[in-house]
Amino acid sequence: MGTTAVFNRGPSCRFQVIPLTSINKIKKMKETKYGRRRFLSQAAMSLGSAGLSMPGLINTSFIDNNDKKIMKPNYKENPFDTIKQINAGLLNVGYVEAGPSDGNAVILLHGWPYDIHSYADVVPLLTSAGYRVFVPYLRGYGTTRFLSNETLRNGQQSALAVDVINLMDALKIEKAIVAGFDWGARTADIIAALWPERCKALVAVSGYLIGNQMAGKIPLPPASELQWWYQYYFATERGRAGYEKYTHDFAKLIWKIASPKWDFDDATFDRTAVSFDNPDHVAIVIHNYRWRLGLAEGEAKYDKLEKRLAESPIITVPAITLEGDANGAPHPDASAYSKKFSGKYAHKLITGGIGHNLPQEAPKAFADAVIEADGYAK
Repeated sequence: MGTTAVFNRGPSCRFQVIPLTSINKIKKMKETKYGRRRFLSQAAMSLGSAGLSMPGLINTSFIDNNDKKIMKPNYKENPFDTIKQINAGLLNVGYVEAGPSDGNAVILLHGWPYDIHSYADVVPLLTSAGYRVFVPYLRGYGTTRFLSNETLRNGQQSALAVDVINLMDALKIEKAIVAGFDWGARTADIIAALWPERCKALVAVSGYLIGNQMAGKIPLPPASELQWWYQYYFATERGRAGYEKYTHDFAKLIWKIASPKWDFDDATFDRTAVSFDNPDHVAIVIHNYRWRLGLAEGEAKYDKLEKRLAESPIITVPAITLEGDANGAPHPDASAYSKKFSGKYAHKLITGGIGHNLPQEAPKAFADAVIEADGYAK
Protein backbone atom coordinates (compact mmCIF):
# COMPACT_ATOMS: atom_id res chain seq x y z
CA MET A 1 0.00 0.00 0.00
CA GLY A 2 1.44 3.39 -0.95
CA THR A 3 1.79 6.11 1.64
CA THR A 4 0.45 8.99 -0.42
CA ALA A 5 -1.89 9.76 -3.27
CA VAL A 6 -0.27 11.92 -5.94
CA PHE A 7 -2.24 14.20 -8.20
CA ASN A 8 -0.80 16.14 -11.12
CA ARG A 9 -2.43 19.42 -12.07
CA GLY A 10 -1.64 21.54 -15.10
CA PRO A 11 1.54 22.79 -16.77
CA SER A 12 1.99 25.71 -14.39
CA CYS A 13 1.13 23.87 -11.18
CA ARG A 14 3.11 21.71 -8.82
CA PHE A 15 2.15 18.25 -7.67
CA GLN A 16 0.03 18.13 -4.57
CA VAL A 17 0.52 15.24 -2.17
CA ILE A 18 -2.20 14.08 0.17
CA PRO A 19 -1.01 11.88 3.09
CA LEU A 20 -2.70 8.51 3.24
CA THR A 21 -3.61 9.10 6.88
CA SER A 22 -5.67 12.11 5.83
CA ILE A 23 -7.36 10.14 3.09
CA ASN A 24 -8.24 7.36 5.52
CA LYS A 25 -9.89 9.94 7.77
CA ILE A 26 -11.78 11.30 4.81
CA LYS A 27 -12.96 7.83 3.81
CA LYS A 28 -14.46 7.44 7.29
CA MET A 29 -16.56 10.56 6.90
CA LYS A 30 -20.28 9.97 6.95
CA GLU A 31 -21.24 9.82 3.28
CA THR A 32 -24.49 11.69 3.31
CA LYS A 33 -25.89 13.02 0.07
CA TYR A 34 -24.62 16.52 0.70
CA GLY A 35 -21.49 15.77 2.70
CA ARG A 36 -19.96 13.51 0.08
CA ARG A 37 -20.70 15.82 -2.80
CA ARG A 38 -19.53 18.90 -0.89
CA PHE A 39 -16.23 17.16 -0.12
CA LEU A 40 -15.75 16.11 -3.73
CA SER A 41 -16.47 19.61 -4.94
CA GLN A 42 -14.06 21.24 -2.50
CA ALA A 43 -11.33 18.69 -3.21
CA ALA A 44 -11.72 19.17 -6.94
CA MET A 45 -11.41 22.94 -6.55
CA SER A 46 -8.26 22.58 -4.46
CA LEU A 47 -6.63 20.27 -6.98
CA GLY A 48 -7.38 22.29 -10.09
CA SER A 49 -9.69 22.06 -13.05
CA ALA A 50 -8.99 18.37 -13.64
CA GLY A 51 -10.49 17.66 -10.24
CA LEU A 52 -8.56 14.42 -9.69
CA SER A 53 -9.93 13.76 -6.25
CA MET A 54 -11.76 10.47 -6.51
CA PRO A 55 -11.92 8.70 -3.14
CA GLY A 56 -10.56 5.16 -3.31
CA LEU A 57 -7.81 5.97 -5.81
CA ILE A 58 -5.12 6.09 -3.13
CA ASN A 59 -2.86 3.72 -5.05
CA THR A 60 -3.28 5.56 -8.32
CA SER A 61 -0.86 8.00 -9.90
CA PHE A 62 -1.92 10.56 -12.47
CA ILE A 63 -0.11 11.81 -15.54
CA ASP A 64 -1.06 15.06 -17.22
CA ASN A 65 -0.12 14.75 -20.90
CA ASN A 66 -0.35 18.50 -21.22
CA ASP A 67 2.81 18.99 -19.16
CA LYS A 68 4.50 15.58 -19.76
CA LYS A 69 5.48 15.08 -16.12
CA ILE A 70 5.17 11.57 -14.73
CA MET A 71 4.86 10.19 -11.22
CA LYS A 72 5.03 6.40 -10.82
CA PRO A 73 4.09 4.29 -7.80
CA ASN A 74 6.66 2.04 -6.15
CA TYR A 75 4.89 -1.26 -6.52
CA LYS A 76 4.19 -3.85 -9.17
CA GLU A 77 3.17 -2.09 -12.34
CA ASN A 78 -0.44 -2.34 -13.40
CA PRO A 79 -1.74 -0.06 -16.17
CA PHE A 80 -4.92 0.63 -14.20
CA ASP A 81 -2.83 2.04 -11.36
CA THR A 82 -1.83 5.00 -13.55
CA ILE A 83 -4.62 7.23 -14.83
CA LYS A 84 -3.43 9.62 -17.50
CA GLN A 85 -5.18 12.93 -18.20
CA ILE A 86 -5.34 14.90 -21.42
CA ASN A 87 -7.39 17.82 -22.73
CA ALA A 88 -9.55 16.70 -25.64
CA GLY A 89 -12.37 18.83 -27.01
CA LEU A 90 -14.70 19.84 -24.19
CA LEU A 91 -13.09 17.51 -21.67
CA ASN A 92 -10.04 16.72 -19.64
CA VAL A 93 -10.18 12.95 -20.19
CA GLY A 94 -8.92 10.35 -17.75
CA TYR A 95 -7.70 7.19 -19.44
CA VAL A 96 -5.51 4.13 -19.13
CA GLU A 97 -2.84 3.43 -21.75
CA ALA A 98 -0.90 0.18 -22.04
CA GLY A 99 1.14 -1.75 -24.57
CA PRO A 100 3.97 -1.00 -27.01
CA SER A 101 4.03 2.51 -28.44
CA ASP A 102 4.28 1.13 -31.97
CA GLY A 103 1.40 -1.34 -31.57
CA ASN A 104 -1.89 -1.10 -33.44
CA ALA A 105 -4.22 1.16 -31.44
CA VAL A 106 -7.29 -0.27 -29.71
CA ILE A 107 -9.84 1.93 -27.92
CA LEU A 108 -12.09 0.19 -25.38
CA LEU A 109 -15.28 1.98 -24.33
CA HIS A 110 -17.34 1.22 -21.22
CA GLY A 111 -21.03 1.76 -20.58
CA TRP A 112 -23.47 2.50 -17.76
CA PRO A 113 -23.26 1.75 -14.91
CA TYR A 114 -19.72 0.50 -15.44
CA ASP A 115 -16.28 2.00 -15.95
CA ILE A 116 -12.79 1.31 -17.29
CA HIS A 117 -12.33 -1.69 -14.99
CA SER A 118 -14.65 -3.73 -17.19
CA TYR A 119 -11.49 -4.12 -19.28
CA ALA A 120 -9.04 -4.88 -16.46
CA ASP A 121 -8.53 -8.44 -17.71
CA VAL A 122 -8.90 -7.62 -21.42
CA VAL A 123 -6.03 -5.13 -21.53
CA PRO A 124 -3.20 -7.54 -20.62
CA LEU A 125 -4.46 -10.04 -23.18
CA LEU A 126 -4.29 -7.39 -25.91
CA THR A 127 -0.98 -5.87 -24.86
CA SER A 128 0.61 -9.32 -24.78
CA ALA A 129 -0.52 -9.66 -28.40
CA GLY A 130 1.28 -6.42 -29.26
CA TYR A 131 -1.58 -3.91 -29.20
CA ARG A 132 -1.46 -0.38 -27.81
CA VAL A 133 -4.61 -0.08 -25.75
CA PHE A 134 -6.50 2.99 -24.53
CA VAL A 135 -9.40 2.83 -22.07
CA PRO A 136 -11.00 6.24 -21.36
CA TYR A 137 -13.52 7.25 -18.76
CA LEU A 138 -16.58 8.56 -20.59
CA ARG A 139 -17.92 12.01 -19.73
CA GLY A 140 -19.46 11.87 -16.29
CA TYR A 141 -17.26 9.03 -15.04
CA GLY A 142 -14.07 8.69 -13.04
CA THR A 143 -11.48 11.44 -13.49
CA THR A 144 -12.89 12.83 -16.75
CA ARG A 145 -13.99 16.44 -16.26
CA PHE A 146 -15.55 19.19 -18.34
CA LEU A 147 -13.15 22.05 -18.99
CA SER A 148 -15.90 24.63 -18.53
CA ASN A 149 -18.68 24.91 -15.97
CA GLU A 150 -20.80 26.47 -18.71
CA THR A 151 -20.87 23.38 -20.94
CA LEU A 152 -24.19 21.56 -21.05
CA ARG A 153 -23.93 18.19 -19.30
CA ASN A 154 -25.11 16.46 -22.43
CA GLY A 155 -25.44 12.68 -22.63
CA GLN A 156 -26.76 12.33 -26.18
CA GLN A 157 -25.22 9.61 -28.33
CA SER A 158 -23.42 11.81 -30.87
CA ALA A 159 -21.76 13.90 -28.14
CA LEU A 160 -20.13 10.81 -26.65
CA ALA A 161 -18.87 9.76 -30.08
CA VAL A 162 -17.39 13.19 -30.76
CA ASP A 163 -15.62 12.92 -27.40
CA VAL A 164 -13.80 9.82 -28.63
CA ILE A 165 -12.85 11.43 -31.95
CA ASN A 166 -11.48 14.41 -30.02
CA LEU A 167 -9.52 12.05 -27.78
CA MET A 168 -8.05 10.30 -30.82
CA ASP A 169 -7.01 13.68 -32.21
CA ALA A 170 -5.43 14.71 -28.90
CA LEU A 171 -3.51 11.43 -28.69
CA LYS A 172 -2.59 11.63 -32.40
CA ILE A 173 -4.29 8.31 -33.15
CA GLU A 174 -5.16 8.33 -36.83
CA LYS A 175 -7.02 5.03 -36.85
CA ALA A 176 -7.95 2.46 -34.22
CA ILE A 177 -9.88 -0.70 -33.57
CA VAL A 178 -12.85 0.50 -31.53
CA ALA A 179 -14.66 -1.86 -29.20
CA GLY A 180 -17.28 -1.50 -26.50
CA PHE A 181 -20.43 -2.62 -24.70
CA ASP A 182 -23.58 -0.82 -23.59
CA TRP A 183 -23.04 2.96 -24.12
CA GLY A 184 -19.57 2.05 -25.33
CA ALA A 185 -20.92 -0.26 -28.05
CA ARG A 186 -23.30 2.44 -29.27
CA THR A 187 -20.44 4.94 -29.34
CA ALA A 188 -18.22 2.49 -31.20
CA ASP A 189 -21.02 1.84 -33.71
CA ILE A 190 -21.39 5.57 -34.34
CA ILE A 191 -17.67 6.06 -34.89
CA ALA A 192 -17.60 3.15 -37.34
CA ALA A 193 -20.67 4.49 -39.18
CA LEU A 194 -19.81 8.20 -39.36
CA TRP A 195 -16.00 8.14 -39.29
CA PRO A 196 -15.02 4.86 -41.01
CA GLU A 197 -11.67 6.38 -41.93
CA ARG A 198 -10.84 6.48 -38.19
CA CYS A 199 -12.06 2.97 -37.40
CA LYS A 200 -9.94 0.03 -38.55
CA ALA A 201 -12.37 -2.54 -37.17
CA LEU A 202 -15.30 -2.74 -34.75
CA VAL A 203 -16.28 -5.02 -31.88
CA ALA A 204 -19.71 -4.29 -30.42
CA VAL A 205 -21.54 -6.19 -27.71
CA SER A 206 -25.26 -6.47 -28.56
CA GLY A 207 -24.57 -5.35 -32.11
CA TYR A 208 -26.06 -2.31 -33.81
CA LEU A 209 -27.25 0.09 -31.10
CA ILE A 210 -27.49 3.40 -32.98
CA GLY A 211 -30.82 5.00 -32.13
CA ASN A 212 -32.82 8.15 -32.62
CA GLN A 213 -35.44 10.13 -30.75
CA MET A 214 -38.28 9.26 -33.10
CA ALA A 215 -37.71 5.55 -32.55
CA GLY A 216 -37.59 6.22 -28.81
CA LYS A 217 -41.15 7.52 -28.91
CA ILE A 218 -42.60 4.32 -30.38
CA PRO A 219 -44.34 2.14 -27.75
CA LEU A 220 -42.97 -1.36 -27.26
CA PRO A 221 -44.78 -4.55 -26.20
CA PRO A 222 -45.36 -4.61 -22.43
CA ALA A 223 -42.63 -7.17 -21.70
CA SER A 224 -40.11 -5.04 -23.58
CA GLU A 225 -41.24 -1.85 -21.86
CA LEU A 226 -40.73 -3.56 -18.50
CA GLN A 227 -37.06 -4.13 -19.31
CA TRP A 228 -36.62 -0.37 -19.71
CA TRP A 229 -38.15 0.46 -16.32
CA TYR A 230 -35.12 2.52 -15.23
CA GLN A 231 -35.36 4.71 -18.34
CA TYR A 232 -38.91 5.71 -17.44
CA TYR A 233 -37.92 6.15 -13.80
CA PHE A 234 -35.19 8.55 -14.88
CA ALA A 235 -37.77 10.50 -16.88
CA THR A 236 -39.28 11.70 -13.60
CA GLU A 237 -37.91 14.12 -11.02
CA ARG A 238 -38.34 11.38 -8.44
CA GLY A 239 -36.09 9.18 -10.58
CA ARG A 240 -33.39 11.82 -10.84
CA ALA A 241 -33.46 12.42 -7.10
CA GLY A 242 -33.52 8.70 -6.41
CA TYR A 243 -30.52 8.00 -8.61
CA GLU A 244 -28.61 10.88 -7.03
CA LYS A 245 -29.37 9.62 -3.51
CA TYR A 246 -28.83 5.91 -4.16
CA THR A 247 -26.33 5.92 -7.03
CA HIS A 248 -24.24 2.99 -5.83
CA ASP A 249 -27.21 0.88 -4.74
CA PHE A 250 -28.93 1.56 -8.05
CA ALA A 251 -25.86 0.60 -10.05
CA LYS A 252 -25.38 -2.62 -8.10
CA LEU A 253 -29.01 -3.55 -8.76
CA ILE A 254 -28.49 -3.01 -12.49
CA TRP A 255 -25.37 -5.19 -12.39
CA LYS A 256 -27.39 -8.02 -10.83
CA ILE A 257 -30.29 -7.70 -13.26
CA ALA A 258 -28.11 -7.34 -16.35
CA SER A 259 -25.76 -10.19 -15.42
CA PRO A 260 -27.88 -12.60 -13.33
CA LYS A 261 -25.29 -15.41 -13.37
CA TRP A 262 -22.21 -13.27 -12.70
CA ASP A 263 -21.09 -13.85 -9.12
CA PHE A 264 -19.17 -10.60 -8.61
CA ASP A 265 -18.01 -9.62 -5.13
CA ASP A 266 -18.29 -6.30 -3.30
CA ALA A 267 -14.65 -5.41 -3.98
CA THR A 268 -15.19 -5.76 -7.73
CA PHE A 269 -18.24 -3.52 -7.64
CA ASP A 270 -16.69 -0.98 -5.27
CA ARG A 271 -13.65 -0.59 -7.53
CA THR A 272 -15.97 0.62 -10.30
CA ALA A 273 -18.48 2.49 -8.13
CA VAL A 274 -15.85 5.09 -7.24
CA SER A 275 -16.17 6.42 -10.79
CA PHE A 276 -19.83 7.31 -10.18
CA ASP A 277 -18.76 9.95 -7.65
CA ASN A 278 -17.84 12.16 -10.59
CA PRO A 279 -19.70 15.47 -10.02
CA ASP A 280 -21.31 15.28 -13.48
CA HIS A 281 -22.31 11.62 -13.36
CA VAL A 282 -25.97 11.97 -12.40
CA ALA A 283 -26.56 14.82 -14.85
CA ILE A 284 -25.03 12.89 -17.76
CA VAL A 285 -26.93 9.68 -17.03
CA ILE A 286 -30.28 11.42 -16.61
CA HIS A 287 -29.80 13.51 -19.74
CA ASN A 288 -28.80 10.44 -21.77
CA TYR A 289 -31.99 8.55 -21.01
CA ARG A 290 -34.30 11.56 -21.20
CA TRP A 291 -32.79 12.55 -24.53
CA ARG A 292 -33.54 9.10 -25.95
CA LEU A 293 -37.23 9.59 -25.16
CA GLY A 294 -37.28 13.12 -26.56
CA LEU A 295 -37.80 14.55 -23.08
CA ALA A 296 -34.54 16.52 -23.06
CA GLU A 297 -33.05 18.69 -25.77
CA GLY A 298 -29.67 18.00 -27.29
CA GLU A 299 -27.32 20.64 -28.65
CA ALA A 300 -27.72 22.19 -32.08
CA LYS A 301 -24.09 21.55 -32.97
CA TYR A 302 -24.85 17.82 -33.03
CA ASP A 303 -28.01 18.09 -35.15
CA LYS A 304 -26.32 17.15 -38.43
CA LEU A 305 -24.78 14.09 -36.87
CA GLU A 306 -28.07 13.04 -35.30
CA LYS A 307 -29.83 13.47 -38.63
CA ARG A 308 -27.39 11.05 -40.22
CA LEU A 309 -27.77 8.61 -37.34
CA ALA A 310 -31.56 8.75 -37.63
CA GLU A 311 -31.13 7.19 -41.08
CA SER A 312 -29.61 4.08 -39.45
CA PRO A 313 -26.39 4.21 -41.51
CA ILE A 314 -24.75 1.00 -42.67
CA ILE A 315 -21.45 0.10 -41.02
CA THR A 316 -18.87 -0.72 -43.66
CA VAL A 317 -15.78 -1.47 -41.58
CA PRO A 318 -14.90 -5.07 -40.59
CA ALA A 319 -16.95 -5.96 -37.53
CA ILE A 320 -17.69 -8.60 -34.95
CA THR A 321 -20.75 -8.43 -32.72
CA LEU A 322 -20.97 -10.36 -29.47
CA GLU A 323 -23.76 -11.43 -27.17
CA GLY A 324 -23.75 -13.21 -23.83
CA ASP A 325 -26.11 -16.13 -23.37
CA ALA A 326 -27.36 -14.68 -20.06
CA ASN A 327 -27.68 -10.99 -20.89
CA GLY A 328 -30.44 -9.66 -18.66
CA ALA A 329 -30.37 -6.13 -20.10
CA PRO A 330 -32.54 -5.01 -23.02
CA HIS A 331 -30.85 -5.99 -26.28
CA PRO A 332 -31.87 -6.72 -29.87
CA ASP A 333 -31.72 -10.15 -31.44
CA ALA A 334 -28.74 -10.58 -33.75
CA SER A 335 -31.01 -11.30 -36.70
CA ALA A 336 -32.45 -7.79 -36.39
CA TYR A 337 -29.17 -6.03 -37.17
CA SER A 338 -26.97 -8.40 -39.18
CA LYS A 339 -27.75 -6.54 -42.42
CA LYS A 340 -26.45 -3.30 -40.90
CA PHE A 341 -22.90 -4.55 -41.46
CA SER A 342 -21.75 -4.61 -45.08
CA GLY A 343 -18.05 -5.39 -44.55
CA LYS A 344 -16.59 -8.65 -43.34
CA TYR A 345 -18.74 -9.54 -40.37
CA ALA A 346 -19.36 -12.23 -37.77
CA HIS A 347 -21.65 -12.61 -34.80
CA LYS A 348 -20.65 -14.72 -31.80
CA LEU A 349 -22.75 -15.95 -28.91
CA ILE A 350 -20.61 -16.30 -25.80
CA THR A 351 -21.92 -19.11 -23.59
CA GLY A 352 -21.38 -20.05 -19.96
CA GLY A 353 -23.81 -17.72 -18.21
CA ILE A 354 -22.31 -14.53 -19.65
CA GLY A 355 -24.31 -11.39 -19.02
CA HIS A 356 -24.31 -7.77 -20.11
CA ASN A 357 -20.84 -6.79 -18.88
CA LEU A 358 -19.26 -9.18 -21.36
CA PRO A 359 -15.66 -7.86 -21.33
CA GLN A 360 -15.41 -8.33 -17.58
CA GLU A 361 -17.31 -11.62 -17.48
CA ALA A 362 -15.59 -13.17 -20.52
CA PRO A 363 -12.37 -11.19 -21.09
CA LYS A 364 -10.67 -13.78 -23.30
CA ALA A 365 -13.65 -14.01 -25.64
CA PHE A 366 -13.73 -10.23 -25.93
CA ALA A 367 -9.98 -9.92 -26.53
CA ASP A 368 -10.11 -12.73 -29.08
CA ALA A 369 -12.85 -10.87 -30.94
CA VAL A 370 -10.70 -7.71 -31.09
CA ILE A 371 -7.78 -9.68 -32.51
CA GLU A 372 -9.99 -11.51 -34.99
CA ALA A 373 -11.66 -8.28 -36.17
CA ASP A 374 -8.21 -6.79 -36.69
CA GLY A 375 -7.44 -9.79 -38.89
CA TYR A 376 -10.53 -9.03 -40.98
CA ALA A 377 -9.03 -5.63 -41.80
CA LYS A 378 -5.75 -7.01 -43.11
